[in-house]
Amino acid sequence: MNAEGLRKLLNDIKDGKKGVDEAMETLRDFPYTDLGFARIDTHREFRTGYPEIVYCAGKTMEQVRTIFEVMSRSENNIIGTRADRPTAEYVMQNLPEVVYYEQARILSLSRKVLVISPESIAVITAGTSDIPVAEEAAVTAELLGNNVLRIYDAGVAGIHRLVDKLPEIKKCRVAIVIAGMEGALASVIGGLVNMPVIAVPTSVGYGASFEGLSALLSMLTSCAAGIMVVNIDNGFGAGFSASRINKL
Repeated sequence: MNAEGLRKLLNDIKDGKKGVDEAMETLRDFPYTDLGFARIDTHREFRTGYPEIVYCAGKTMEQVRTIFEVMSRSENNIIGTRADRPTAEYVMQNLPEVVYYEQARILSLSRKVLVISPESIAVITAGTSDIPVAEEAAVTAELLGNNVLRIYDAGVAGIHRLVDKLPEIKKCRVAIVIAGMEGALASVIGGLVNMPVIAVPTSVGYGASFEGLSALLSMLTSCAAGIMVVNIDNGFGAGFSASRINKL
């Protein structure tokens, strides 16, 4: 909605032609900013509780910087995923307050302080090689207002490493379990805890793992009830979903 449309809406409210509730419904559906190469959904947080997240991969550095510059005019926090170091540095030239989480490949610009959920999200990896995906999940969850418990390298090849941490995990409200190879860790944890488990297959593994397909199929066919599965290497999707569950 442009300035003229907003002015008309305000006048309609003032003149009694529209009630506040009706006006709010109008605002829910219309506003976006057209940049030619992208149309920024400026009211997504108003509708859904979360702002639009910028997927940086496949965009030029100039496009990412322009999107961040336009979105920074609002009061919403901004998150950009799958950003490489050159893109991050290019954006930070004009917006030095932007923070880059290199391992997670996430750009963040904070405009307001979020209310932090009192419950925590556990992010657990089978191996060290899964940490980049885990950090994408963990940083996403933190930027959306959650406390995160990180437990890395606790795979089934040395199950005692997981058992030692179970008391801490059970204090959390949601568990994100990240594993490549055969993806067995999700089933193990799913059979030990009474919380929602979000499984993330990763592309880590030797040839027969088929770049994460073996772990994906293993998690989808898990014998542990109630396991939810996101796409291969989709740490962001897991962190976002876990945040929604944690804030219910």
